[in-house]
Amino acid sequence: MIDFGLILARFAQYAATTTLAGASLFPLYAYARTEPESLGHWRRRLLLWSALAAVLSGLFWFLFAAASMSDNASNLVDFENLWAVEDTSFGIVSTARMLLAVAITVASAVRLSSSASVSHNLTSSILAAVLLASLAGIGHTQAEEGWAGVVHIASDAAHLLAAGAWLGGLIPLAYILVRHGKTSYEAGLIDQVLLRFSGMGYLAVATLVGTGLINSWFLVGSVHGFLATPYGQTLLAKLGLFVGMLALAVANRFWLVPALSRIRPGSSESESSLWRRRLRNHVVGEQLLGMMLLFVVSVLGTMQPAIGQ
Repeated sequence: MIDFGLILARFAQYAATTTLAGASLFPLYAYARTEPESLGHWRRRLLLWSALAAVLSGLFWFLFAAASMSDNASNLVDFENLWAVEDTSFGIVSTARMLLAVAITVASAVRLSSSASVSHNLTSSILAAVLLASLAGIGHTQAEEGWAGVVHIASDAAHLLAAGAWLGGLIPLAYILVRHGKTSYEAGLIDQVLLRFSGMGYLAVATLVGTGLINSWFLVGSVHGFLATPYGQTLLAKLGLFVGMLALAVANRFWLVPALSRIRPGSSESESSLWRRRLRNHVVGEQLLGMMLLFVVSVLGTMQPAIGQ
């Protein structure tokens, strides 16, 4: 029960913080000019709920981790045990992260009633990125010391940020595809957003591949570690989900997006709707695979790394 609760809390934290970071970064690259107000208001609501979910999941992660360290479910509410965990590096980083998540929640609630300026978008993006990247400060990265530890933490932080930009950015992208595209202005906006999202995607994928190799070196270490240990086999499942997401993204960029851009203004509505629906289904498919991937990452965080086994 403790381990399952810890996995669910970790998954909720990863889902909340990737959504928060990705949705915060989205307007900085997705639009040539300012973000349409209707989209901005919806996105600010998403940020508020994501920040609140980050606070709650962070709290449950801390509680279940404390119970797991003592291997006693009753320690979920044992203040003496919780205080002891608070004094560890995990406790210090977790508390700092929860305080930052609370600050982002309050700021998001205030911003929801106003029009977000570019400076507000930039501030929220930085805070959300710090919250996501700080996940690298807890977990398997703490096994190394010295320069090896610095490299591992930096690599993991970059990996998290790239994943957040991609996975979290898919949510506002899917919203735009579902709710917009019926007028020529909206169709032009979608074309613009899709091309800009693809450009960001190239950078995100390159970062994920590079940092993934570095992290695997620290945590797996060999082909035997991949194939013959539970950690390595679970990591292979994660790679399979990543390849599936990448295949859908490639199909979007080189098949569906060009097909949409070739549709002329006088074309039938049914043809345009068909291609938009296909693209929307692919984006939703990427999201589902991404959620499954985050769940696998949550499981990996509770397992012993393959290195040294």
